[in-house]
Formats: sequence, structure tokens, C-alpha cells
Amino acid sequence: MNYTHYDYLELAPCATPQRIEAAYAALLERFQYGMTDAGQDLSGLVRMIHAAYSVLSDPEQRRAYDTQLSGEAAAADAELQSQLDAKSLEGFTRVQQVPESLTATLSELAA
Repeated sequence: MNYTHYDYLELAPCATPQRIEAAYAALLERFQYGMTDAGQDLSGLVRMIHAAYSVLSDPEQRRAYDTQLSGEAAAADAELQSQLDAKSLEGFTRVQQVPESLTATLSELAA
């Protein structure tokens, strides 16, 4: 699964700049020591939070990022639709092929 900058900041794509800043501050506070109680290193997650904030806090970068996400979503939707169409046609083809034994039986009944 691919995570977005919105996922790292635990935000919806329609978040306001104020909400982005508040989420960033809250996450930094929560992960300020860079380790969990169990000793798990969170430095990679903290870097992703910084990167997400860097993009989403800048209006131009955010607009470009949102455009990129929209394009990726449209491509994924088109690919899924293509797969669904192929499966649908595959099933349709199977239904249209009548077994020879059934054809023979129908011919006998018609006679």
C-alpha cells in the first residue's frame, strides 16, 4: 500500500493550512524522542512527517502534489476498470459457449 503525505500527517486531502500545521506539531510532539517505549526506531517515520509537511505547507508544492495524486488515482481507476471489463467479458464468453452434449440434446428435442 502506498501512503500519501496526507496519510503521514493523518489528514484528509481537504485539510486547511492551519490543520496541516496543527497535525504536524502534534505528530512531532508525539514522536519527539524518535523511539517507542519498546525501543523501536521511529526516525524514518519522523523524516516522512517532515517531508509531508514540507510539501503540504507550501501552496505551490501542494497543488502539484494533489495534481499528481489525482493523475495516479485516475490511472489506477482506469486499470481496475480494464481488469473488471476483461473479467466480465471472460465470463460472458464462457456463458455463450454451449457444450456439444447440450447442443445434441436440444437438436433431439427439436426433432
